[in-house]
Amino acid sequence: MSGFASVRVLVIGDVMLDQFIWGRVTRISPEAPVPVVEFERESSMPGGAANVARNLTALGARAGIFGAVGRDAAAPQLAALLRQDGVTCAGLLPIANRLTSTKTRIVAGHQQVTRLDRETRGSLRPIDVQRLLQKIDRHLPMADAVIVGDYGKGVVTQELLDGLRQRCHAQGKWISLDPKPVHHLDIHGLSLITPNRKEAFELADLTDNTRNPGPLADPQLLRVADKLLAELKPALLLITLGELGMLLCRRGQPPFHIPTVAQEVFDVSGAGDTVIATFTLAIAAGASPVEAAVLSNHAAGVVVGKFGTATVTPSELTSSFPRS
Repeated sequence: MSGFASVRVLVIGDVMLDQFIWGRVTRISPEAPVPVVEFERESSMPGGAANVARNLTALGARAGIFGAVGRDAAAPQLAALLRQDGVTCAGLLPIANRLTSTKTRIVAGHQQVTRLDRETRGSLRPIDVQRLLQKIDRHLPMADAVIVGDYGKGVVTQELLDGLRQRCHAQGKWISLDPKPVHHLDIHGLSLITPNRKEAFELADLTDNTRNPGPLADPQLLRVADKLLAELKPALLLITLGELGMLLCRRGQPPFHIPTVAQEVFDVSGAGDTVIATFTLAIAAGASPVEAAVLSNHAAGVVVGKFGTATVTPSELTSSFPRS
């Protein structure tokens, strides 16, 4: 982890603002059969691709964020939070007819009562994609790697992904993607894709009928991995499996299973952000694929023990390994 500080990563995709309103429930509303939450405090943190970026800086790397925000109050609030986390925000593109994606959760005790989403899901216009790519062009030569964060909010279009892939290949830059199969994007030829089990089966267009055997004894999962490696041709495929850990897959080599190390699972939101951030950062710092997978598995084990979209520090990551 000593090499993390020298790495610079560009994170591109759907940025969000995660808001939390905390309170307590003491009664049911007389107006409707719903709990009345008495306000105690509120907090906010970056989410989506913005959470990937703050995971990078929490580990000591340098990160720049690129995405679309609205011309609304949430945009400067999100940028301020990111700057507090050490993330460079020159790549945030304000667009007048869009909302900054904002998720507002009302939490009573540790139980989420409801969530309100304010967002624009439409795809970026081609002119805005080109404006975003122009911003990226000014920073990509100095970057070591690129992470694409697709959360279904319209920033990651085929035009944007094609532009990023062409630029990264031409400049020899690593490019990682956490895919969303519902988009049906052409994602072939990337350095790393990190689907969860459900997403992997959807990408392979296969049905999952397995009932939780070990990953290496799961013929359906292994068939999915082989198909994705053959058809999408990523340099690396990392399938995240929740409580069963991760499966690292490479062409011409047997799959490598990394069991989970989570001691306590409190909140899994944002764990995928931590995985792709840590894995990409480790590779850019010179780690082997297996070393990067083990590190990202330990990092995910730390963040699922925290509430909300969380990050892991180098000391927490180090402490997650048993002492010899």
